[in-house]
Amino acid sequence: MTASTLTLTQAQRVPLRAHPAAGVLLLAALALLLVATFVFSAGQGAYSLPLRELPPLLWNALQQDAAAVEHSVSELVFFHIRLPRLLLAVAAGAGLGLAGALMQGLFRNPLADPGLIGVSSGAALAAGVTIVLGSLWFPDLPRSLGSWTLVLMAFAGGLSVTLLIYLLARGPAGTHIGLMLLAGIAINALAGAGLGMLSFLASDEQLRNLQFWLLGSLGGARWSAVWLVLGITAVVGLIGLRLAHALNALALGEAQAVLLGVPVERVKKIAIVVAALAVGAITATTGIIGFIGLVAPHMVRLLIGPDHRWVLPGAALLGAVLVLLADAVARTALQPAEMPLGVLTALIGVPFFLLLLRSTHGSRLL
Repeated sequence: MTASTLTLTQAQRVPLRAHPAAGVLLLAALALLLVATFVFSAGQGAYSLPLRELPPLLWNALQQDAAAVEHSVSELVFFHIRLPRLLLAVAAGAGLGLAGALMQGLFRNPLADPGLIGVSSGAALAAGVTIVLGSLWFPDLPRSLGSWTLVLMAFAGGLSVTLLIYLLARGPAGTHIGLMLLAGIAINALAGAGLGMLSFLASDEQLRNLQFWLLGSLGGARWSAVWLVLGITAVVGLIGLRLAHALNALALGEAQAVLLGVPVERVKKIAIVVAALAVGAITATTGIIGFIGLVAPHMVRLLIGPDHRWVLPGAALLGAVLVLLADAVARTALQPAEMPLGVLTALIGVPFFLLLLRSTHGSRLL
């Protein structure tokens, strides 16, 4: 028996592949839950919209462009404020769920998080530099980039830190995942120290702006940001699904995956790049939304198993549901004030996550 035959035999014994009917049923249930959550969230806010008004409002929005929707206050609120916020929540939640599933598959660890590759901390540090020191270091940027200054700086910072971590983890034999994890922890700690220094140097107004951005919010949703995040999330989803079989093989170990014909180094590069793009774009437009990238794929894995053909789309759908729910609570709990979204994603996600872990007793954790 050859080594490759032995590996294939071992692969058949690993319970990676869920039954297609179970996977389809789970995705259908999550899709229905997403639609119900979207409709519920659409009516919530400082200006509430009754359920009976939502179908005609949505139809009118689809039939007219943004400049033409001026018939009522409800239409203006729905199209210009509520709808872009809801779509950004869906795109952000789906992107974070996808990135989390990719990182957990790549690190072969269900506790992995997109933050391990430094995107969030890099974006936060770049945003902090822009808010606190931007007027001194980059005085001309606001004139050329306008309101996109903070978004683009945070996006560039996130990708730059991810590139640094990737380069630190490179070696003669390729990218070492364990070294990447350690480098990510060190760089995240360094970025945290930088943010602490910036908080010390900031004025009261700058400190409030920085803290508001770090805690995450969808309050600044605009159509240009919505299309950007939706587009990147869609591309990441398509690429991620193409990596599903390779990630299943990686669960057996890198050596076994190579014997199965998986281009391991290429898969690592693609997974890291697309996860960094997704999290970078989301963090740059919404601030830091924690916990979704960890809990969404983990919950789906507990429900359906570790097959990435179902974990990836399931994590995207569940991530969108969690962010929609958190944003609905953020807009309504302390009206007219708005609670930080990043705090609520943890408050909503952690208890549900712990209940799932308790109900399964960790039997399907890996």
